Amino acid sequence: MSGTLIKICGLTDEDGVDAAVEAGVDMIGFVFFDPSPRDLDPARAAELLDGVPHAEEGGPLRVGLFVDADDATLEAVFAGVRLDVLQFHGEESPERVEWARLEYGLPVIKALPIASAADLERAALYAEVADYLLFDARPPAGADRPGGHAQTFDWSLLAGFSAPVPWLLAGGLTPENVAEAIRVSGATAVDVSSGVETVRGIKDPERVGAFVKAVREG
Repeated sequence: MSGTLIKICGLTDEDGVDAAVEAGVDMIGFVFFDPSPRDLDPARAAELLDGVPHAEEGGPLRVGLFVDADDATLEAVFAGVRLDVLQFHGEESPERVEWARLEYGLPVIKALPIASAADLERAALYAEVADYLLFDARPPAGADRPGGHAQTFDWSLLAGFSAPVPWLLAGGLTPENVAEAIRVSGATAVDVSSGVETVRGIKDPERVGAFVKAVREG
C-alpha cells in the first residue's frame, strides 16, 4: 500500500496541518462550506498554509472543497488562497465542473455519494470533466452537508470497478479500518476527515500519523 495516495481533508488548525505535512501526505484539504464544522474563511486558510511548502517544492497539493458554490464564493476563496485542486462535493452538474476546471485551470475532484451499485453509474457522467472521482458514503436523511459523517458504505461495491479516471475512497475511514477498506475496495487513493479527529472538527496529530502509517504498512 506504500503507493496509495493519501488526502487529509477538513484541516482547521496549525497542529493538524503540521501533522499532515510531516507525515508526507499527498493532499491537504480545506473546506469552504458554512454548514460544515470544518468550514474556514479564506483568510484563515491562508494563515494555515503560510510556510507550508508548495507541491513543486515537495509539499502536498492544496485542495479546496466546495459544495454547490456560486461564482462569488469561488472568487472570494481564490482571491486569498492559492489552491492546486478543486473538489466539488455537492450536486454540481458535469457542465458546472467543466466550467470551473477551465475557468481556473486546475484539476478537479468530483465527489459522488455511494449506497448501491447503481450509484456508480453516475461516474460516467463526470468522466470527461473531472480529473478524479471521490466515492463517499451517502449522507443520512436530513443531513445539512454531504460528507464528514463518519459513515462507511459497502466497500465491496468498488471491487473490480473500472473507473474512467482515478478515484479516491472516502467515508468513515479511520486508522483502524483503512487497511481493510483498501484491501476490499482495491482503492489506490484514500481521503479521511472525521476519522482522524477526537474532537469534532479538529484533527488529532496522533491519529493523522496512525492513519498514514496504517495505509503505508497495511
